[in-house]
Amino acid sequence: MRAKHLSTFFIFFFGALGGLLFGFDTGIISGASPLIESNFNLGTEQTGFIVSSVLIGSSVGALSIGSLSDRFGRKRLLVLASILFLIGSGLSMFAQGFISMIIARIILGFAVGSASALTPAYLAELADAPHRGSLGTMFQLMITLGILLAYVSNLSFLHHNLLGLRDWRWMLGSALIPALLLFIGSIILPESPRYLVEKGQIDEARDVLHELRKNTAEDPDKELADIQMVANQPKGGLKELFTFARPAVIVAICLMLLQQLVGINSVIYFLPQVFIKGFGFPESNAIWISVGIGIVNFVCTILAYNIMDKFNRKTILLFGSIIMATSIGILSILNFTLNVQDAAIPTMILIAIYIFGFAVSWGPICWLMIGEIFPLNVRGVGNSIGSAANWIGNFIVSQFFLELLHVFNNNVGGPFAVFTFFAIVSIFFVIYMVPETRGKSLEEIEMEMRQKAALKAAAKNASSAK
Repeated sequence: MRAKHLSTFFIFFFGALGGLLFGFDTGIISGASPLIESNFNLGTEQTGFIVSSVLIGSSVGALSIGSLSDRFGRKRLLVLASILFLIGSGLSMFAQGFISMIIARIILGFAVGSASALTPAYLAELADAPHRGSLGTMFQLMITLGILLAYVSNLSFLHHNLLGLRDWRWMLGSALIPALLLFIGSIILPESPRYLVEKGQIDEARDVLHELRKNTAEDPDKELADIQMVANQPKGGLKELFTFARPAVIVAICLMLLQQLVGINSVIYFLPQVFIKGFGFPESNAIWISVGIGIVNFVCTILAYNIMDKFNRKTILLFGSIIMATSIGILSILNFTLNVQDAAIPTMILIAIYIFGFAVSWGPICWLMIGEIFPLNVRGVGNSIGSAANWIGNFIVSQFFLELLHVFNNNVGGPFAVFTFFAIVSIFFVIYMVPETRGKSLEEIEMEMRQKAALKAAAKNASSAK
């Protein structure tokens, strides 16, 4: 379907809606899981598996969707992801026990993983170079909005058993609304012009580009010519990922692993338990702290949306790494040196500063960059690899955080000391490994990568010929 008569805002909003469902289905389980545990008489290990089972599905979904999107297009796979969201949300709402809930959560995981791999590439391929940073940041903005809406849904339905259904069923079922919106939106969204050129559908690509660029200073015909030039480069198939695109694979995997290993989802998933177990807060107060942190996360991502095209990607990443390392480093020291009562308020403040550092930098930029740094013909697969690395890191953090907390006798300084180490590692990684992509078209980024690979190959051949 062509992009005619669709506003650019509509296209980018609905294109990023997969991020909202990503955040919503990630955040909703934090409030629903204790209620499910009580209703189904589950043990803590079973409840933990219900939480983490979505991560298993997400890893599989992220890995499998990339090659399919390179073959069948971004649009069709977004439709498929929206259908999986609808099925998973409906099944989880009406689950009758542990097994049926696990099946529903794994299906939701397929959807979340698919959206996490598809959406960054799709948004990057639709956006023009000067605005790709802010438009790409819409994905992370929608994730944080989804998490915040999930917290609000948890509070709204708590203790309200409507129409004979328990409160947690309404919490999980509320995801059906954004899932339906994504389904409707993905049907009428345009296909990526880069994908259309790759498949030889030049006229359709021209129509989409002219509609997308009608209110910008960009020349859609020149952009189309640049896309065609890159699309006509000799292709090496998937082996390109392990030859000239190998640096992009390494950067994507490390970016996405570090985004999780700095501990962000330990805060999203377990913040109430941190304040209940670590500081003795009552449950209601702990949930309200989560809502407050969710608001900080969302507001700071709005800030990121507004600054993303004004500063270099590496500068913003370094700023975020330094803020995170400093705030949670101090948090760790305070929790090892002060008594519990004195450390509680500073811990809240330092976690908010940490969230600020993450939300303006590593939160949006990692998803943005994996959509930028891969060559056109393997962009879907490359995004899948990066997204899968994110879900693997997410699984590691979510599985071991409570264990770490237990090892340190519920002193939150222990787990956050580990996260501080990875935040420090991230500083050096950004300095020495991350390329700068701001202000460059996707075609310029790819051609630079090809030129560097050619120079490296020529130098290697010259050295071996001596």
